[in-house]
Amino acid sequence: MKGLDIGSDRVDELAATSAILLYSRQDCSTVYGTVHPVAQGKGGRATIGAGRPIERRALFECLRELAQNAAPKAEFLPETVLAVSQDAVMWWCRPATRRVFFDCQEIGRRSAVVLHPGLVFRAASNGFSVFALQEDSRPTPDSKLHEPPYFNTWDEGRICIGSAYVPKRIDVESIDGWESGFFESAFTHPNHGNKRVSHSNGEFAFWKKMLDGEYGEQFPKDALVTMNMTLGELIAGK
Repeated sequence: MKGLDIGSDRVDELAATSAILLYSRQDCSTVYGTVHPVAQGKGGRATIGAGRPIERRALFECLRELAQNAAPKAEFLPETVLAVSQDAVMWWCRPATRRVFFDCQEIGRRSAVVLHPGLVFRAASNGFSVFALQEDSRPTPDSKLHEPPYFNTWDEGRICIGSAYVPKRIDVESIDGWESGFFESAFTHPNHGNKRVSHSNGEFAFWKKMLDGEYGEQFPKDALVTMNMTLGELIAGK
């Protein structure tokens, strides 16, 4: 394993030097820990040595160093980025026209450039999700989120990725890849759960009209279904 030596151009070899063993009760609550030296043997094999109780000060220092080295590097954030954490990136897409693809029995194999409302995307370690907005401008923490008016989505905005290609990384640089993975895959079916679009004849009729360009030059926002969640609550994980 190789890693960059912070503050220099030299690349250092990283090797295991110590191991921490945690002892827990049956309810998984940790009550004790030991630290063990690691000896490197022939052929890259490592041996864990005898342990000693972890010293409180040494443990805190170790955690501090790990947190410092694991912290993301500073980077420029475009105005579309709404929030960044250790395991998630959230961003906003302006209302725009984009191509969509359908491949289902009720609509057939169709593709067209259609209107889209403002959208909020969230790529995280626990999944990929999308939400719709009534606003045309950058949302605020008080902005109400709406159901994504798309097929292949579950409740709470979760996206069914299926065979779509999405980046392995979750960071600001990967935003375009996450968006492409969503829009360039075919919408195949409405998932079970809450209603995604408000239309008297259902979601298939709604998307047929969208594909035929019957809504004019603006996305029909009256078709959006309000969720009981604000952007601020989504960011806070409530």
